[in-house]
Amino acid sequence: VQLQASGGGLVQAGGSLRLTCATSGFTFNDHAIGWFRQAPGKEREAVSCISFSDGSTFAQYSLADRFTISRDNTKNTVYLQAYRLKPEDTAVYYCAADSPRWPRVGCRWGPETRWGQGTLVTVSS
Repeated sequence: VQLQASGGGLVQAGGSLRLTCATSGFTFNDHAIGWFRQAPGKEREAVSCISFSDGSTFAQYSLADRFTISRDNTKNTVYLQAYRLKPEDTAVYYCAADSPRWPRVGCRWGPETRWGQGTLVTVSS
């Protein structure tokens, strides 16, 4: 399983970014992909996840109005579009893979979760 996150960078507060998670090495319809983030000194938290097979999604309630997840099955890629970014959104953003039921369990990660490397998003005030 390979997951390559990209698209991070420096953005001003109020700006937007689109993060990309390119995947390979597994059967896509047998998985869901999630986006998570970890800010300095804080625990990792789920942002959103999406099933490749049926497109079902889960989004953390407090972020759902500003973060949108989508998938392109033809490219085996999942995107996270972030709007109206705030300084508190500064974090390393990770994508990960798990079972297709992941959205139904709130993207809870465990031993079966496969993680990619992160991409740093820095939001300046």
